[in-house]
Amino acid sequence: MVALAEAVKDSIVQFLTHTGWLEWCGVFTGILCVWLAAKNNIFNWPIAIVSVVIYIFIFYESKLYADMGLQVYFLLMNVYGWYFWNKNRKSTEIPTPVSQITPREIVLSATGIIIFTFILGFILRQNTDAAFPFIDSFCTACSLIAQIFLARKVLQNWLIWIFVDIIYVGVYVSKDLYATAIMYALYIYIAWTGYKEWKKTLTETV
Repeated sequence: MVALAEAVKDSIVQFLTHTGWLEWCGVFTGILCVWLAAKNNIFNWPIAIVSVVIYIFIFYESKLYADMGLQVYFLLMNVYGWYFWNKNRKSTEIPTPVSQITPREIVLSATGIIIFTFILGFILRQNTDAAFPFIDSFCTACSLIAQIFLARKVLQNWLIWIFVDIIYVGVYVSKDLYATAIMYALYIYIAWTGYKEWKKTLTETV
């Protein structure tokens, strides 16, 4: 019992001492933008832009290069998502509707994830000091697909996020990014909430 208490104490101390102000800013904006996306709120996009810029620097310092590159992609997709969501709202004052994933999209997404994971993983393993080249690449590939579906308002984007965020929690704990790990654990809950809310919206429009 004493050993367990000491382990918990050490974890808390490590969490507080290893988390810098930049990571806290990234955590705050990251949680806020995902929560707003789950609520179907268009303001998730500008806040997401701030968050990904912060994490470009954080992941570079942690040698998570695939994740760093992913943030650059997120930056571009956040701009696109902001445009796509806003385009329909301006013309009709009705939010862009939620849609379902198609069988063709499932096949293409799975194929793309497999190919991307092996190619990027091999490149990172051979040419960089990446911490987890193939795991990092797999999570990056899943995130690429999920972000496209989020921007296009495809319901199943939330299920992909739940899956990949579970993996990310373990990766970030291993890299001493404790606040970020907690953020991704919250993402899992928010993503599940987003899935239920978007599914309800989809059902009401059918």
